[in-house]
Amino acid sequence: MSNSHPRPGDSPVIRAHDLVRTYGSGKKAYEAVRGLSFQVNHGEVYGLLGTNGAGKTSTLEVIEGLVAASSGTVEVFGKDPYKQRSQVRPEMGIMLQSGGLPSQLTVWETITMWQGTCSHPRDPIVVLKEVDLLHRKDVRVGVLSGGEQRRLDLGCALVGDPTLLFLDEPTTGLDPESRRNVWKLLVQLKERGVTVILTTHYLEEAEMLCDRIAIMHKGSFAREGTLSELVSTVSAEISFASQLAPPQLTGTTVTSEGDAHTVFTEHLQEDTLRILEWARENSVELQGFAARPATLEQLFLQIAGSTPVDA
Repeated sequence: MSNSHPRPGDSPVIRAHDLVRTYGSGKKAYEAVRGLSFQVNHGEVYGLLGTNGAGKTSTLEVIEGLVAASSGTVEVFGKDPYKQRSQVRPEMGIMLQSGGLPSQLTVWETITMWQGTCSHPRDPIVVLKEVDLLHRKDVRVGVLSGGEQRRLDLGCALVGDPTLLFLDEPTTGLDPESRRNVWKLLVQLKERGVTVILTTHYLEEAEMLCDRIAIMHKGSFAREGTLSELVSTVSAEISFASQLAPPQLTGTTVTSEGDAHTVFTEHLQEDTLRILEWARENSVELQGFAARPATLEQLFLQIAGSTPVDA
């Protein structure tokens, strides 16, 4: 398998058809993943989000070749990732939620150890620069901060020059500056043609980085599409407080609690103008006025039923 990174638009890196993963058997069987069908294209950043117990981890384990699907088919680079794992694994970089790196090794010892396991390794000095750890190369892993350990986990995932990169909550524990630096690095990887499967509980991260996003709920995809496609299914909001109830505009829904009013609309700009004109014409003071476009968070919470985000 070549180490060159295919261009976006080439044949899909991942194909899944009617993917099912079941735990147990008989009456105690639990279906964690229920007939997923999807594909991930070359050079794409594909976001996989999920509500509590959605089946995201179970799905990833099948794609990564750690376990076999209970039924259905999965192909990675046109191969079965479980039965042909030895052929597929050299092209993968995997960053788990918890890397479990040996605490007594230094950063340099750790990255060079991982380098030695790779079929086509990159220069570890370059990789440590990318994850901003070169200045810490002689420090033991156990002494690193949580954020630095996450960056080292990312470096280990990158040192094999992967064509397909799995990132499981890569920026958890990072300060805002480090998080932004990781985002810049992921954009650079995408420009090099690397395909990325990203899970995150930072919805802003998914909005910024992902070409397409799937939101899992109870083992299935509740929604899948581009950010614009997803948020188009959610209404924008105009909120304010006033003693006078707002007018009922065509195509809107209004909820009120005392003097607090929220207008749900598919036409944010036009209806914001209408409400402001209504307030001026009726000498109504609008307190706490805000006009908010639809967001991924709104959709996520709608799907989750207001349960906490668990990517």
